[in-house]
Amino acid sequence: MTYWRLHYHLIWGTFERQPLLTGEGEKVFYGVVYNKAKELGIKIHAAGNVDDHAHIVCSIPPRLSVAEVVRQLKGASSFAINKLNDGGEKFQWQAGYGALSVSERNLEQVMAYAIKQKEHHRNDKIMPVYEKIDSEED
Repeated sequence: MTYWRLHYHLIWGTFERQPLLTGEGEKVFYGVVYNKAKELGIKIHAAGNVDDHAHIVCSIPPRLSVAEVVRQLKGASSFAINKLNDGGEKFQWQAGYGALSVSERNLEQVMAYAIKQKEHHRNDKIMPVYEKIDSEED
């Protein structure tokens, strides 16, 4: 058996940052993400969202690339949300994503940040490095 400790903080937004990750769609998102992660052998440590983006803190086995994991999670969740909408407003994610490696020492802190997304955004206490989704220069 291979020994690995590869932790990541993944962030991605809704298309054009539309506030669509709410209500029943939000519930479907979590159900699908956790099920797909289990299917892929990914351990989700924490997840959180606001209406226009999501945060996932997870451990990804070395047999999978980060890009493939994000593609699978985004694809499965948008498919399920669109099935729920049944011909209503189309749900889609933006093309890019943010991926940060997380040390064992900082894992709990990053998990807490992801879980408390709504609180951080409501109180304007976000950490810009944990919110970055694209590679635009600051």
